[in-house]
Amino acid sequence: MVDYASRIAELEKELSTMQYNKRTQHHYGLLRAKIAQLRERQEARSRQGKKGEGFEVRRTGDGTVILVGSPSTGKSTLLNSLTNAHSEVGSYVFTTLTCIPGIMEHKHARIQILDVPGVVHGAATGRGRGTEVLASMRSADLALILVDVLRPQELAVIKEEIYETGIRLDQRRPDVKIKKTPKDGIRIGRTVQTPLLNDETIAGILKEFRINNAEVLIRDEIDADQFIDCIEGNRKYMPSLVVLNKADLLEPEALRSVISRLKPDIAISAKNREHLDELRELIFQKLDLIRVYLKEPGKEADREVPLIMFRDSTIRSVCDKLHKEFAKRFKYARVWGTSAKFPGQRLMLHHRLKDGDVLEIHLR
Repeated sequence: MVDYASRIAELEKELSTMQYNKRTQHHYGLLRAKIAQLRERQEARSRQGKKGEGFEVRRTGDGTVILVGSPSTGKSTLLNSLTNAHSEVGSYVFTTLTCIPGIMEHKHARIQILDVPGVVHGAATGRGRGTEVLASMRSADLALILVDVLRPQELAVIKEEIYETGIRLDQRRPDVKIKKTPKDGIRIGRTVQTPLLNDETIAGILKEFRINNAEVLIRDEIDADQFIDCIEGNRKYMPSLVVLNKADLLEPEALRSVISRLKPDIAISAKNREHLDELRELIFQKLDLIRVYLKEPGKEADREVPLIMFRDSTIRSVCDKLHKEFAKRFKYARVWGTSAKFPGQRLMLHHRLKDGDVLEIHLR
């Protein structure tokens, strides 16, 4: 039986000693492709005989945030402070052994917060229920990475484990199209320069994935790792917040030093409920939510309680959220606000709404 872990470790050791430049670019790309394939086979083997991965939690609310961090960073305390949940709190590791949901309310939004077991080194390969924890991230809209102020070095470990499980934080999928063809080899087109990825490396990486004939169009400046992500096509791209917890345990000068090195989005004390209002606002902003006000024909719009949607949501998205039959029965809509060319413009399902729009839906 192939020892995937040992082979991956060997290749990663070789990578760690390699200086990346134009001369080594091709070999680097091939090594990264080999590692990606070995990880895929390793994960496939580990999934054999298992019913599924991730914790089963029904999505609810206007967005879902998952609390990720090492054991004993205060995730359960933060969940209890932000929401109406009750997650067991203890001073020992692995207090949370399953997924605990709660609802945070802010600016009329109901945001689901998930508390999962702590992430440890090796989580991406299943250690400490890591496979379930990291798989659960794929159903979330935002990752909140909680770091203990006394153990700031754990942030790098957590981010590495998240990366190895195929989740890309604070990135968007590169604009790369790969179309397999029956013949004619590898044909490559670009609309931008890619100094970190030449034609030879692209062809070599594709052949590692047993793709010998394909048309490739690259519209973003990318490197070998990003190109491999596009080939595999199973990456999850999501925003994140880095939150430094237990800020009350350090003197002001020491705290400033940690913040300077770590550069978190915010420093809080979940136990003392310090700076939680600012954190709620950060979560709301990072989820990129907008407010849509609904209006019945012949009546004034309800300006008191908006419908909360993600930015760039369409009228179809609103219909789907309101009722599963609305899109089927949809006739047309009228929109007042910045997304409309004029007040009360008649629009269809594909129209993208903006924050503060008023929407009037007409059904058959």
